[in-house]
Amino acid sequence: MSDLLFPTDTSSQIYLDANATTPVLPCIAEVVSHTMQICFGNPSSSHITGIQAKHLLEQTRQKARDVIGAQQGDILFTSGATEGIQTAVVSTLIAAKNHTIKNPVLLYGATEHKAVPNTLIHWNSVLGINAKVLAIPVSNDGLLDLEFIAEHARNALMICTMAVNNETGVYQDLTAIEAVIRSHNADVAWMVDCVQALGKTALALSDTSIDYAPFSGHKLYAPKGIGVLYIRQGSAYTPFIAGGGQESGMRSGTENLPGIAGLNKLFSLLLDKANDTFKSLDVLHSYREQLQHALVDTFGSLTFNHDFDLSVPTTLNFSVDELSSKEVMDLFDAAGIRISGGSACSSGASRSFVLDAMGVSDWRSENAIRLSFGPATTQAEITTACTRIRSLKPILQANCLMVSDSSLPLQEVCALGLTQFRHQGACCWLYVSQNKHAVIIDPIVELIPRLEKIVHTQNLTVAAILDTHAHQERCAATALLAQALKFSFADTDQLGWPISQDRIELSECTIERIATPGHSEDSVSYLLKCNDSHQVRFCFCGDLLLPAGLGNTAIDGGNALVMAHSLRQLSQCLDNSTVICSGHDYQQCFAINWQVQQQQTPLLKALLTNEITDAEFSQQKHHSDECNLSKFATLCGYADSLQHSTAYEVNAVQAKEMLILADVHLIDTREPYEHGANDISQQLAITPDRVMNIPLSRMANALVDGQLNAQNKYILLCRSGNRSKQAATNLSQLGFTQVYNLSGGMALL
Repeated sequence: MSDLLFPTDTSSQIYLDANATTPVLPCIAEVVSHTMQICFGNPSSSHITGIQAKHLLEQTRQKARDVIGAQQGDILFTSGATEGIQTAVVSTLIAAKNHTIKNPVLLYGATEHKAVPNTLIHWNSVLGINAKVLAIPVSNDGLLDLEFIAEHARNALMICTMAVNNETGVYQDLTAIEAVIRSHNADVAWMVDCVQALGKTALALSDTSIDYAPFSGHKLYAPKGIGVLYIRQGSAYTPFIAGGGQESGMRSGTENLPGIAGLNKLFSLLLDKANDTFKSLDVLHSYREQLQHALVDTFGSLTFNHDFDLSVPTTLNFSVDELSSKEVMDLFDAAGIRISGGSACSSGASRSFVLDAMGVSDWRSENAIRLSFGPATTQAEITTACTRIRSLKPILQANCLMVSDSSLPLQEVCALGLTQFRHQGACCWLYVSQNKHAVIIDPIVELIPRLEKIVHTQNLTVAAILDTHAHQERCAATALLAQALKFSFADTDQLGWPISQDRIELSECTIERIATPGHSEDSVSYLLKCNDSHQVRFCFCGDLLLPAGLGNTAIDGGNALVMAHSLRQLSQCLDNSTVICSGHDYQQCFAINWQVQQQQTPLLKALLTNEITDAEFSQQKHHSDECNLSKFATLCGYADSLQHSTAYEVNAVQAKEMLILADVHLIDTREPYEHGANDISQQLAITPDRVMNIPLSRMANALVDGQLNAQNKYILLCRSGNRSKQAATNLSQLGFTQVYNLSGGMALL
């Protein structure tokens, strides 16, 4: 694959995700390259080149001993910490197969990297040990419960703890843990994950009774694919990889000599007290303090999720009040700052199991940010990072993400018209009229602070706060939002509709309501009509309709036969171009009109074309909902598979070639705060008028507002290519036939 497909300029990025991985230091990369090209011998060969390679390998092993303080025991070269963990667990469990403990247990710290419990569970089953796997609880500070260890240590076959946590940087008191373990069980195998400790805390493993300690090179400026495992003298050992007998028969396979050479240079740097590559603890503490101040200055209201006095200085784990981790990460990424939303190995997780174990609130766990730097970081890098972080403050203020210090908003970015807000599949809608009157529909409790900020920072007048129905799956947010906004609910019904009004008049449009029960008894739909044409532009239908699906009728208040009548009645009010605004969007369509809704919902189409009667609709819908209920619990609706997208994928080179043509436009689907953090037109060498910023939250508005023409050619882009792919799919389903997604997004530009 051509190098042109990958970005080559990383000089402008600020990398603050060192706990995930680190760049290879130039001096280490030079050694690795030299070894690959010059000192490339096989350590098992008996000629001079092989002998030289063997010397390098053994020299590195001795340096590893010096670094971790382990003159006794074995030092085994591995592919990294995961292999080291596997080796330790397999060795221990095989040796324990003939144990005589009545109720055996395997203990691990509740905040341990998932590689540990998953390995214990896997091999416990495969080897037929059948021990009970127990998580050792932690305090609110993340420290292991020593009483729990004392209670279970006598029956333990293995105890796994870690020196430093990868998400919070919290370090354990290994001396205290050792005292508890050995006072109750002198022989139990004890493994300590030391991956995040190397280069950050002093280690003297020979002075402890730790049986196994895995390390990984790429966490400290060495290449990926190389690590070491310390094995205490006399501890159980079974080769995890058998074969040609390398590593004295302990780990077969030709040694990764370039990686080992990288470790050799790394260990030399750590041992050389005159070398200032790795900074002292005092310097690292000052770095953390500078970053802490920059974060507080920028976000104001945030919470650090760990006690700095109990953590290594290279990690800051925090949650910004009222901002999701995704928003913070997207903003940082757009500004060229690389951070993580928690453990890099658990990027698919929606919350932090580490913080859950520490008992933090749901919000903090779900929206935690991990900022981490390495011990080779320079003051210049920290200064640049702090400057870049502080530069985000005006962007946050201008985009209603925080209250501005100014009495007036910096710019009008809370665009007029319709905006969608989402939380875990649920949708809330904000419509702002030309005269800045706002109607909020189906508010969500978790989004109240966001809505409150938007109303206040943009000086909006709240005209109504409406629910489409009493939502079965969540607490009502209308009253709470009204309280936060000081909006009177005195003369409204239970769903927020003004009792004395048939319609809500806004400057350029009118909102009317129609009863549409079926998903629930009280369900209504709100129709937003243009005053000039009386056309229904938006239909806020709650969970009566979902993109490519219908609301669930197998829950409280649901009635499929009543739903059929409501759908027929609603169809008389809508035209094909009306945008359907649902209470949930499980398919992530973001914008769908009435015509496409019918095309993609076969049961709805059959009903409205009279292919089936209301009774037949009811029978089929009831049966479908009952079947789905057993699979998906209590979702508010179910959608069929969407039609195949006709959107095309292009790479960065192809996109730049297409953008030379005047009839091709670029749509940046990132949020305005991301779009404002860098100049995408300059990056792609096109004029600003060829770039539109239409985030997913504004796609429905863009569809109605005429910002897009189905005959035009559009290239869509976002940070990673995921959001833009959703938008491209969305547009292709709406009849746009010349839509292209920039694969890999800004990451590969």
